[in-house]
Amino acid sequence: MIILYHNHYRITQAISSAGHTISHEVNQNITHGILRLASQYPDEILVWCHESLAESLNIGRIESLFHHHRFLFSYQPKGQYLGRELGYIEDSPYVQVNKTVRYATWQMSSVVGAVHASVLNVTLCKPESNFDYFLNSLAKRAMPQGIFCYSEPQLLSAASISQPTPQATLFQLFRFTKQHYKTRWVFLLFFNLILFEKRWAILPLLRCLCYQKRRVSGNPWESVYSTSVKNIVSSGTIDVLIPTMGRKNFLRNVLSNLAAQTHLPVNVIIIEQNPEPDSISDLNFIQKESWPFTIKHQFTHQSGACNARNMGLALVESEFCFMADDDIVFENDLLAKALHHFTTTGNEVFLVACHLPNQKVETQAPKQFPVFGAGHAFVKSSCVRDIRFRMGYEFGFGEDNDFGMQLRYNGYDILYISTSKILHLKAPIGGFRTQPVLRWQQQKVLPKPSPTLMLFRLLYDTKEQLRGYKTTLFFKNITKRFFINPIHCIKTFNQKWNASVYWAQQLKKE
Repeated sequence: MIILYHNHYRITQAISSAGHTISHEVNQNITHGILRLASQYPDEILVWCHESLAESLNIGRIESLFHHHRFLFSYQPKGQYLGRELGYIEDSPYVQVNKTVRYATWQMSSVVGAVHASVLNVTLCKPESNFDYFLNSLAKRAMPQGIFCYSEPQLLSAASISQPTPQATLFQLFRFTKQHYKTRWVFLLFFNLILFEKRWAILPLLRCLCYQKRRVSGNPWESVYSTSVKNIVSSGTIDVLIPTMGRKNFLRNVLSNLAAQTHLPVNVIIIEQNPEPDSISDLNFIQKESWPFTIKHQFTHQSGACNARNMGLALVESEFCFMADDDIVFENDLLAKALHHFTTTGNEVFLVACHLPNQKVETQAPKQFPVFGAGHAFVKSSCVRDIRFRMGYEFGFGEDNDFGMQLRYNGYDILYISTSKILHLKAPIGGFRTQPVLRWQQQKVLPKPSPTLMLFRLLYDTKEQLRGYKTTLFFKNITKRFFINPIHCIKTFNQKWNASVYWAQQLKKE
């Protein structure tokens, strides 16, 4: 391990883990210096730290964070380099960072951080004089290619009273937008700054148009060592959780798939729903046929995926849980491969590729994923002991992503694994299933977007993200009618938006 201390501009001290000073890098630009050291010491972990935090650097913890090489860690105790305005263009869970836990984000900082040299040695980044810009540019492009990027508070053993908080200028933010997003986003950023903050960023807009988009050809990080030495598998037992409603034959096929697994589940938890008051279970084959696992079957008259999954989570006993749908098809080694993925990634949560019959899955390296899907997820059971699906989403949209955000805010990342696949049949709904009448459907002004979608935004978006979403939603819904009577269209849009906010706040209380 090599540690670089700096003053935001130059390296002030470079020390190896053995205590030797690397004097030739002192007073050099940070980016140039760390790239040279990566080339000279390709098997080392490279650490950077602002000199004011030298006493707080948690040196003894850093090596254990790297249970494989595909990591990029940093931590900025307050704020982020690209600032709150990033929310106007970035619609992802990587903006609102929880500073108290390890949190997946491509937003990096020069304050303190660490990376394995092998990640930098295949980097095709221009060695920026601004180290913060270099780190954010690197992470923004490397994260989709399988480099795991995190805000990691364990890099520091204690918070400093005077914490350095580097901040990008508007010129740097516009440049970053032009180089890492589609060009239209620079104009949306410009428009949002005028609309919501009355800031006319004309010069940053014009200046950024001179820059070209930074692209990644292929996956240059494919050769970086990625097999974890972290041991998160003990007993290797798996429970399967399946909510179902009126799809008897499809469910039976899923059970047959599970019975053919090379690694059998211990328990299959089935939560059967039928809202008809006098109804009884339709799953007679559960008792009539013999299964190589225990089936925990519960029947309820209360319909709704959130309630059903919460009932099922309370019954999970095994080390891992496979959260599945009742209309899927998969190979007989799915569970065995799942344990392999837990072992090789060292991660507690992942989604396997889920595709429709007419879709093909592109094979990629395991990577961090911005969404969660409760129909094709594998989780370590200890991660969900205190997490439940929020009932405010019942009969709407967003409960899966909300569950994923709860996992993130508890310090667990979500990976996407493309080498295991599930075919989603999208079976027709059961014959007795009826569409519930939602409270807002009887109102004079119908909310838009859906209150459940708005609920997710109110819970997890920054103010700037919510504003940016409102702008893009407005543009997406412009029709010919707008050009006939724009004032009326804007007024109607705001009324529907406000109605959505109102009902989302009501759902938030549930």
